[in-house]
Amino acid sequence: MATHRPAEPDGLSLRLPSPVAELHDDRLRPHGVRLLLKRDDLIHPDVPGNKWRKLKFNLVEAREQGYRTLLTFGGAYSNHLRATAAAGRHFGFDTIGVVRGEEHLPLNESLAFAAGMGMRLTYLDRTTYRRKTDADVLSRIANQFGPCYVLPEGGSNALAARGCAELVDEIAEDFDTICSASGTGCTLAGIAARLQQGQRAIGFSVLKGGSFLSDEVRRFQREAFQAETHNWSLETEFHFGGYAKRKPELDSFMSDFEDRHGVVLDWVYEAKMMYGIFARVASGAFPPGSTVMAVLC
Repeated sequence: MATHRPAEPDGLSLRLPSPVAELHDDRLRPHGVRLLLKRDDLIHPDVPGNKWRKLKFNLVEAREQGYRTLLTFGGAYSNHLRATAAAGRHFGFDTIGVVRGEEHLPLNESLAFAAGMGMRLTYLDRTTYRRKTDADVLSRIANQFGPCYVLPEGGSNALAARGCAELVDEIAEDFDTICSASGTGCTLAGIAARLQQGQRAIGFSVLKGGSFLSDEVRRFQREAFQAETHNWSLETEFHFGGYAKRKPELDSFMSDFEDRHGVVLDWVYEAKMMYGIFARVASGAFPPGSTVMAVLC
């Protein structure tokens, strides 16, 4: 396998390694569980968390292959589209975002940010979007926009999984379990691949019916690391109605968490994971004396 050097952060000031902080919460104390936060959300305001980690080696690959344009896919509220647009601006790539569904004006905050970073937005109806990886759809896109380095939806591929694995290398603190939110399974695949013996990873699916992500985790591990690990599991009960959906109990949890700790959780991903962690703590799923690491992205 070729060794990829890191992308050069031309003027992009990244906070790496991202900090780790202990969360002191009276709901943890009776259960003897210590909770640490891996603050990947602080890596960079425009390219935070696993978005940077997924893009890092892909940016190197795109540059080495001579591409000047990045093309990727996402929904109208996609954090990945935002991050790709920002990375393109910082690293000198043109960017194209293929958005699921019809155009709605004015643009929402996510798409307005992407457009402000120079991303050209185009739209696919939902039926065609489901076929976005089919050869005929990709061929049509290539004919329309010319040569592009194509990033999959969510930025998840083998190079992205390798970037996510580096998160574990940065952690000096001992822990038993590490948790992350899961939308594609790529981050979980990378994290689990780098754990030490006795450590485990848990992915909290933000998708309704997210059990299929188990197959995706295994696929990403095979493609990125040529091996599967068995040190991870997937929680599918904390989706709160599905991707980009929420319920009053999640909103209440987020508000209380901000009041207690001064941390604003992203409701699409982080809040669902954190809610699930506290639910597992309350149910006794983590043995007394456990140290849990939660990745904020």
